[in-house]
Amino acid sequence: MASSSSSSSSGRRLNIDNINPHVKAAKYAVRGELAVKSEEYRAYLQGGRTDLPFSEVISANIGNPQQLDQKPITFFRQVLSLLENSVLLEKEDVLLNHLGYKKDVIERAKKLLKVVGSVGAYSASNGVPAIRQSIADFLERRDGFPASQSDIYLSAGASSGVNTLLHIICKDENSGILVPIPQYPLYTASLAVLNAQCVEYHLDESKNWGTDLTVIKESYEAAKAKGIDVRAIVIINPGNPTGASLSESDIRSVIEFARQERLVILADEVYQTNVFIGEFISFKKTLRQLQKEQPDAGFDQVELASLHSISKGMVGECGHRGGYFELVNFDPDVQQEIYKFVSIMLCAPVIGQCLVDLMVNPPQPGQPSYELYKKEYDAIYDGLKERATALHKAFEQMEGVECGSPQGSMYLFPSINLPPKAAEAAKAEGRSPDEFYCLRLLEATGVCVVPGSGFGQKDGSLHFRTTFLAPGTEWVGSIINFHKEFMDKYR
Repeated sequence: MASSSSSSSSGRRLNIDNINPHVKAAKYAVRGELAVKSEEYRAYLQGGRTDLPFSEVISANIGNPQQLDQKPITFFRQVLSLLENSVLLEKEDVLLNHLGYKKDVIERAKKLLKVVGSVGAYSASNGVPAIRQSIADFLERRDGFPASQSDIYLSAGASSGVNTLLHIICKDENSGILVPIPQYPLYTASLAVLNAQCVEYHLDESKNWGTDLTVIKESYEAAKAKGIDVRAIVIINPGNPTGASLSESDIRSVIEFARQERLVILADEVYQTNVFIGEFISFKKTLRQLQKEQPDAGFDQVELASLHSISKGMVGECGHRGGYFELVNFDPDVQQEIYKFVSIMLCAPVIGQCLVDLMVNPPQPGQPSYELYKKEYDAIYDGLKERATALHKAFEQMEGVECGSPQGSMYLFPSINLPPKAAEAAKAEGRSPDEFYCLRLLEATGVCVVPGSGFGQKDGSLHFRTTFLAPGTEWVGSIINFHKEFMDKYR
């Protein structure tokens, strides 16, 4: 990114001293300095540079599957192609007999065009009603409890939904949100921009990054003692950056705590299909079960907003920007204000909304596209699990590195124990030791990961987050070799 001198003496109206200070205060490490440098290296390589010690850049810093060669699911893209260029539907024989399209692809495209009209037109502010109904049907199948399309809001990815909800929840600079540490920095960055209070609670690394209710309560009470109006708790399940999957008992304890303290629950569940150990259990299902078991206990007053996205899972359609959130037990007047807020942005991208419909209602057994869909879906899942296992085994070989077994999502978050000389070298550069380590890794191997400090970590501990999305496992070997040389140099 080009930069120029920008001081208060500049002739320009805006300078670094007079723009919104809350934007300046926000930090977003997954697209920070290392990501920028990695893109510079990528441009060098594409320009023919041969003097770098690596031949490709591995962007393991962000969950961006299709940048790392995850292939789109054929059914999804074939339907989208017909939505974008509906005149193709006039040539069904060509589609079926020469281009490999199946009958159910054509039927789905026609069905979506009937309810959408045109993907180039605005939809209702909260999304196409028929697509919201499709999501409601999916949620009912998933959880075994009814869902209403009127409680569902389509968004430009889950991030947009988080932004909407935080804007509604945070009244002023005294509003506090409980956020897990380590966390995806969307939450701390958004709260910084809103000038609201991030109330950190640490996950338990010794229990594979589990949620510790005692720690949550301590953080909550400490914030209250400072006069902070704690209004909500964020749960990321499965976790980012940790990959941890919550047990039903953990989910129940969080909901019970939210009931006692009148907290809104923000359940970030975008990795719900990325589970390798155990099973995904939704907050909605658990809350409804508690309401059923204890009808007079007040669980019908617990406000829950759960989020999902087409960017993760086996779909990996990050660039199409599609997602949704469902509201449970929200005041109708508050929902009206949420509708007004999303209306200001007009609507989520309609092609992304259509992809959400395909995600929650994919081909079913017996339908023409099912066999290929299942084959592609399973291959993506198996590939992720294989690479996660390979990366975990590599970390087990590396001196001073500890990492729990991969449970879910797309990430591992190993701790690293670096020699004092490495910390001294980092300090000389004005960097934290984990940032120093990640920068040296990038320079030596072309592998871009994110320092743990970008997600939050306990004082005195060091980590980094890596995805396991990149194809193959050769790049894992380069990390092992780098680590040995690094430790030898600074031992």
